Amino acid sequence: MTAAATFALILAGGLVTNTGSALAVPDWPTTFGYNMFLYPWSQMVGGILYEHSHRLLGALVGVLTVALAASLWVTERRGWVRALGAAAVALVVAQGVLGGLRVVLVKDTLAIVHGALAQAFFALTVVSAVVTSRRWQEPQPVADTGRLWGLAIGAVAVLYLQSVFGALLTHAGRVDLHLAGAAAVFVFVPIVTARARAVGQRAITRPAFALLVLLGVQLGLGVGAYLVRFSTVAVPGGQAMALALPVAHRLVAALILGAAATLVARLVRARPAVMGTVGPDPVRREAPPNPLAVESVP
Repeated sequence: MTAAATFALILAGGLVTNTGSALAVPDWPTTFGYNMFLYPWSQMVGGILYEHSHRLLGALVGVLTVALAASLWVTERRGWVRALGAAAVALVVAQGVLGGLRVVLVKDTLAIVHGALAQAFFALTVVSAVVTSRRWQEPQPVADTGRLWGLAIGAVAVLYLQSVFGALLTHAGRVDLHLAGAAAVFVFVPIVTARARAVGQRAITRPAFALLVLLGVQLGLGVGAYLVRFSTVAVPGGQAMALALPVAHRLVAALILGAAATLVARLVRARPAVMGTVGPDPVRREAPPNPLAVESVP
């Protein structure tokens, strides 16, 4: 639920940015002097609708993140998973503050950091969903992945850097960096996915295949977004398409980063030196023994 709400929040953020509604509400944490949650729905029109909806979704993600972290702290026996929940809370608080300061200080630098951090937070929620899933708990065969997990981490780094370049393109017009990053992504990441698919273990090949498919979709969206912003080529759909293409490009970028992070998690799970054995990963805290229970004798 937290990952899904974060995905919706990235969609709302893309609409705010690409409709020029980032400063439609000039104050924060209030909205035109109102408590954010009491602002009249009848006044949510035009850019205010996009910006205020983005704030409300951000508040929802914050509540879900705190609930997730509390649940992990109570039920999880894996300290590193509880740490993921704590990190998510820290990131969502930082995102809220950055978003507010962006409005108050009117600094594009803060908008760039805010946009880039959103992608990292989404990837963290995806990994949290993966490592708490039932499939993660099932026994896993040890895979001979060699240095593939390191390459997959490199792919995540390249993809995240490209998302930073995307934020720089949006707010500073640095199309040169984004194009260079795209070239690096489409050279390096397919090599990683090919090696991952060669492992032959379904838990690893599935995110690798999803990553490859998403890259193909992203290429088409990227070309379309470039044409509507930096060329005079007429794109069917007019203004609606001019808005939809860059927003969809941002959303698929989030899915790509999430798929790459999932691949890293699955590769780490398959390494006995890291996760321990081929057996199940102990997820839940074990209940204390019942001293009144009577053990049956066969």
